[in-house]
Amino acid sequence: MRFLTLLFVVLVARAGVSQPSVVSARAPGAVVSGIVRDSIARGPLAGAMVQLVAADSQARGGRMAVADSLGRYALADVPNGRYTVGFFHPMLDSLGLEPPLREVFVDNGLPVRVDLGIPSPARLRAAICAAPSTPLSGAVVIGVVRDAQDRAPVAGATVTGEWLELSFRREGLARRIPRLVVTTGENGWFAICDLPSAGMIALRASRGGDSTDLIEVQVPTHGLLRRELYLGYARHAPTAGTTRPADSIDPPRRDALSGDVRLSGIVLTADGGGPIVGAQVSMVSGSRTRTNERGEFTLLNAPAGTRTLEVRALSFYPERRAVDVIADGPLIRVALSTLKAVLDTVRVTASRPADRMRSGFLERRRSGVGRFLTQEDIRRRHPIVTSDIFRTVSGVRVQYDADRFDSRILMRGAVDGWCAPVIYIDGRQMNTLSADEIDTWMRPDDIVGIEVYAGAGMPAQFEQGMSACGTIVIWTR
Repeated sequence: MRFLTLLFVVLVARAGVSQPSVVSARAPGAVVSGIVRDSIARGPLAGAMVQLVAADSQARGGRMAVADSLGRYALADVPNGRYTVGFFHPMLDSLGLEPPLREVFVDNGLPVRVDLGIPSPARLRAAICAAPSTPLSGAVVIGVVRDAQDRAPVAGATVTGEWLELSFRREGLARRIPRLVVTTGENGWFAICDLPSAGMIALRASRGGDSTDLIEVQVPTHGLLRRELYLGYARHAPTAGTTRPADSIDPPRRDALSGDVRLSGIVLTADGGGPIVGAQVSMVSGSRTRTNERGEFTLLNAPAGTRTLEVRALSFYPERRAVDVIADGPLIRVALSTLKAVLDTVRVTASRPADRMRSGFLERRRSGVGRFLTQEDIRRRHPIVTSDIFRTVSGVRVQYDADRFDSRILMRGAVDGWCAPVIYIDGRQMNTLSADEIDTWMRPDDIVGIEVYAGAGMPAQFEQGMSACGTIVIWTR
């Protein structure tokens, strides 16, 4: 390991050859102790290797200790003199940092307290991104791109960062997807600067035919995020998976022939931690399965690399997260919140759109133009979120759009194939709503009727939004 080898060489070179016979003849020396902190995670840095070497003489040997779970370390029997103390940890490599060093003076055998730590996010951002004469602005995402097979750093990989920007204009709500692209160094390290200071970012790493999924990560308010990315073969055709036997779940391991990995985990309720039976677990670019009676699952033929995992269950809010599919990786634990817990605090107050819907919904339905879903039709489909309704309507589908960083409702148009329809909610035109936004705004139980129009025969009140693609009209309580 680089951090162990380099530290040993540096310390021995500076300390010279220790002389145990001299040390044993001396009176016991001082104790140098302290705590190693992770300023990014705001907690102790367990497992940090702390070493101390003489800075003014080669006749005194060095000392080494490993920080415990609370970040504490102690170096005993240190003779009087001037020393340099520092630490190594794999996170330093991930951050692209050299070991931080401190000078220490030991006198009269008195104990010395020396706290060490990874620099604060603000200092790291300034050191990585800001030129000396340029004020620092925006956030930074740093990390290392690794090969999913052997976890070795990947040089020359392309890392892309994207995010969604919304702005209000005279003609309506406008979207923009800014994009920043960087290339990893020889050690696989990368840094993307000038990102939004807080919010959701989409990341993807690629090199040749290998790539990660486009994953979503949340940038913290302090503006620095560390994320390792694992490259695997980019396979986009979903393959069928099966649920493993209920008696056990296997840790992730590599398929010797295909290079894919079996990914296992458990799905529980967020409130009580009980298992969720029959939850659907899937990947955008991989297999899918359902949980057994203990909430356990195993995805067969899961493509190796950093991927997007989606977990859905009836009456629970869907979970979408990035996972690293690598051999011998940890089991995945997913806790789902109920829709009531997530949406119970949302209240919508308005004039009664259901009354306006009833005044024309039945008449338009009798005309035979378009397709209509009543409240009972929606209930029979057992949707988990509102966009699930449109997955079961002929000629309509929900599709994730990597360029827009969200899911979209599409219809089969009369001219241009699959396209985005005009959407009305309670009689108001809402052209730019995505499927994700609709899921956030309303629950399936809030909907009392849906009208779907494609081609000719558009009702007069919806002609303003008429396009070659079609129109969807949603009515709520």
